[in-house]
Amino acid sequence: MAGTSGPSGGVVIDPKNLSSPLFDSEKKPKSNKYAFACAILASMTSILLGYDTGVLSGAAIYIKKDLHFSDVQIEIIVGIINIFSLLGSFLAGRTSDWIGRRYTMVLAGGIFFTGAFLMGCATDFTFLIVGRFVAGIGVGYAMMIAPVYTTEVAPASSRGFLTSFPEVFINAGVLLGYVSNFAFAKLPLWLGWRFMLGIGAIPSVGLAIGVLYMPESPRWLVMRGQLGEARRVLEKTSESKEEAQQRLDDIKEAAGIPEECNDDIVQVPKRSNDDAVWQELFLHPTPAVRHAAITAIGIHFFQMASGVDAVVLYSPRIFEKAGIKSDDHKLLATIGVGICKTIFVLISTFLLDKVGRRPLMLSSIGGVVVALVILSGSLIVINHSDHTVHWAVVLAIISVYGFVSVFSSGMGPVAWVYSSEVFPLRLRAQGFSIGVAVNRGVSGIIGMTFISMYEALTIGGAFLVFAVVAAIGWVFVFTMFPETQGRNLEEIELLFGDYFGWRKTLRDLKKKEAAEAKNVCIVA
Repeated sequence: MAGTSGPSGGVVIDPKNLSSPLFDSEKKPKSNKYAFACAILASMTSILLGYDTGVLSGAAIYIKKDLHFSDVQIEIIVGIINIFSLLGSFLAGRTSDWIGRRYTMVLAGGIFFTGAFLMGCATDFTFLIVGRFVAGIGVGYAMMIAPVYTTEVAPASSRGFLTSFPEVFINAGVLLGYVSNFAFAKLPLWLGWRFMLGIGAIPSVGLAIGVLYMPESPRWLVMRGQLGEARRVLEKTSESKEEAQQRLDDIKEAAGIPEECNDDIVQVPKRSNDDAVWQELFLHPTPAVRHAAITAIGIHFFQMASGVDAVVLYSPRIFEKAGIKSDDHKLLATIGVGICKTIFVLISTFLLDKVGRRPLMLSSIGGVVVALVILSGSLIVINHSDHTVHWAVVLAIISVYGFVSVFSSGMGPVAWVYSSEVFPLRLRAQGFSIGVAVNRGVSGIIGMTFISMYEALTIGGAFLVFAVVAAIGWVFVFTMFPETQGRNLEEIELLFGDYFGWRKTLRDLKKKEAAEAKNVCIVA
């Protein structure tokens, strides 16, 4: 074995010598591809929300012309799916604990298929609202379950990368929706917007079928007493058998199963009922649970309250206010929004486990504040000028692209990653569903009020309000958010509970790891 003599007569191994058997576990075997494939399939359910969000931005133009809707009706049609998705998010927590994470994703696809079909067949406002309701339930299910499943399958070293996939597919869905708008805009008025909405039913079928080939979440399997099956899944999705065993032991401990119990099928201690779970989350939380809940809810609130859905849902109107009048040109400019979002969220997925959650989040929110202030100022100049101010038009368009780019580089993916990993196992599904509910609720409120808001405040004033909210969000994140990069899900619990002392806890953990790493380099 390559090395030098240690002070105690042992052998000191050079950590750079990765050929040493001691460090074989640091190599990433092919089994990691299995975790990657599982994360891809699970996250693709999120494309449903992205597509619906993107396609409505353009379809609303033609729906208004064809069915003669008012601006208020358009606001309701655009934003209400997020309100309806609240019900799906709340139901998904209990459903996923009952039938499993995998079949919950299949259910989400089936529900969305029905909703998309109904929307494509709609003939009036009420019919369209019914379709939005059904699709909203499916969206709520998909948005809640995909990150939870991915978090529970992913090894700690790549959890941020894999858990950010739902946001990647949301952005891909938004881009597909924008492209669909442009592709079907030339069809007859009565047919074009129906194709835009109805074609969203097609991918939901393929997604539901693909999910059936995925394994069940190992954490759900343990909670059901299926230790043998959970062990097999963990061995496929971990970087080594040692890590798989450690993850299994951590899950068993959280589930109340004795560590020495290694039977394939075991009797799991009776869990608290759902009422007790909600009480532990909100009525009688421990300091750690309260801190985790505040951060999970807060990050979703500020993600949406910064106004991103106002840009995504109403980008054609924003570009119109910026001076672009042609429908074709507005739709083309909107495709640029989807491209920027998709490119930058892809970049951020590779940084989450290298740079960390906090730096990405803080830099992203800071960039959002700057972009919103510039957008607000340029739109104010445009609206108060009696002639075209070309530099302000260019600045407004660039700031829109800049806003969605910096948002997608941090705020977008980090919110889903962070809120899916901070809750203890026993509270994870319900806790994360609350975060998703807040996300969808705030999104729905903004979608249903943005036109009225900018008519009352001017469009420049509306974006200035969003900038102020985003600035408050920066302070919130800087104060409240422990760094969770590289921590296993059970270890993360130690970082919560002391709102201002978590930095000391994190330093203590790093010192402990450094000491253990130093000791492992000496072989007696």
